[in-house]
Amino acid sequence: MDLKDKQTTKNKHFSYSLDFAISGLKVAFKEERNLRFHICSLIAVCLLGVILKLSLNEWLWILLSAVLVIVAELANTALENTVDMVTNYHFHPLGKKVKDIGAGMVLVQALFALIVGCFIFVPKLYHLFF
Repeated sequence: MDLKDKQTTKNKHFSYSLDFAISGLKVAFKEERNLRFHICSLIAVCLLGVILKLSLNEWLWILLSAVLVIVAELANTALENTVDMVTNYHFHPLGKKVKDIGAGMVLVQALFALIVGCFIFVPKLYHLFF
């Protein structure tokens, strides 16, 4: 990290905070394959939702569960990077535990999103084809 990249004070303007947040999202999207997978899945689910004409309530459930998966993935990425920084990329049992728990967080949320998707899409697809 260059000294010019080192922040020494709080952000004085909202635009600075927003710039850092957008930068973090770009880095995560670029570096995290699973995040890209979740975002591509969200796009596919949204296309299917448009085709099947979801109700407002159904859209809310779909978007809430999808956003929670993305938030969990971002939190897991932050945890993984923190562990890597602290351990200097060397194995440590506590680092493994933190990374495993973070992965579990994403798994639980992804399963919730899958269940929500099944409740919403399976009946609609069943009526469409049978």
